[in-house]
Amino acid sequence: MHDAQNPLVFSLFLIFTGAAVFATLALYARQALPIAYIVLGIFIGPYGYGWINNASAIEEMAQIGIMFLLFLLGLDLSPQRLLQMLRKAMAITLGTSLIFALIGGAVAWLFGYTPGECLLVGTAVTFSSTIIGLKLLPTRTLHHQHTGEIIISILLLQDLLAIAVLLLLEGLGGRGSTLQGLGLLMVTLPILLGFAYLGSRYVLIPLILRFDKIREYIFLTAIGWCLCISELAALLGLSYAIGAFIGGVALATSPIALYIAESLKPLRDFFLVLFFFSLGAGFDRGMLGAVFLPTLVLGVLLLVAKPWVFRGFLQWAGERPRIAMEVGVRLGQVSEFALLIAVLAQQNQLIGREASYLVQATTLLTFIASTYYLVLSYPTPVAISDSLRRD
Repeated sequence: MHDAQNPLVFSLFLIFTGAAVFATLALYARQALPIAYIVLGIFIGPYGYGWINNASAIEEMAQIGIMFLLFLLGLDLSPQRLLQMLRKAMAITLGTSLIFALIGGAVAWLFGYTPGECLLVGTAVTFSSTIIGLKLLPTRTLHHQHTGEIIISILLLQDLLAIAVLLLLEGLGGRGSTLQGLGLLMVTLPILLGFAYLGSRYVLIPLILRFDKIREYIFLTAIGWCLCISELAALLGLSYAIGAFIGGVALATSPIALYIAESLKPLRDFFLVLFFFSLGAGFDRGMLGAVFLPTLVLGVLLLVAKPWVFRGFLQWAGERPRIAMEVGVRLGQVSEFALLIAVLAQQNQLIGREASYLVQATTLLTFIASTYYLVLSYPTPVAISDSLRRD
């Protein structure tokens, strides 16, 4: 890496200048912008030209983008509506998750992976991406507000399942009891919900209403609240992302919620660029040859199966076929949680390096293919065609 006086500033210079160049090329090539950021990470990250070697620091910063994304998501949901959505989505989420896990496990078994690796590969590819699902979803039309509610409820339940899997992996890795970890989840989640509700109702919202004419104060208070609940969630054994979401939901009833959501979007986008870059930067291209064929088979199967499986379950739940299919396509990729599961499982020696990279390569493949198809076929905020561009 360049011997700069401030390596972090130089890294940000490379990332955002490179992102601007790659984004321009992506737009001319009719590609989605997140793909450009991933490809940039592959090129200049530690496993590419090596211009940026502190990928772990960038990845930690990138997690803030997920936190702000879920915080803004929570601001649009009242607790009553959220509970109604979750009840409706429970059967859909559990049913589809079982099918996707069976697909992932079967492909891994077909290519000779161990039973434990098959189980973890199947579990990892179960979830859909919160980033892709929400980043490319318009929210201003009634049709997409309803579509968004379905997607949000499914993604939230998937995120909770993913957190349970991560706790399970921690227990299997010898860092604690598995049952204790899952029991902790059942105890700490209500504690976090109660704290967020009481803190927002009796402290935060009264302060915001008292000083609502000072925009800088509202901006700082909203960021502080988001990070506070996220940090509390982490201390309780949950994820930062779930904490941020709960913090947003707690503020959803505030009359200033819409302003907070609009003012934080540029900050969210800044960190999401880092998130997508970190995905590409963390991928070792040297392992691609070993996992190329199983990645191709698993990725294609999931890209084809996920939209139709979601469509079937959603139509069974009473949704119209057109909406059911659109939701399925928007949830047709593997989640960023799969990357965390793969890395943690490898660190705890529960799967081999090759199985871990199978999950990572499949995640990136479905990210790219799903995003490309979405941008060309459905309304998104980053669509090339004017007829499909929606905020």
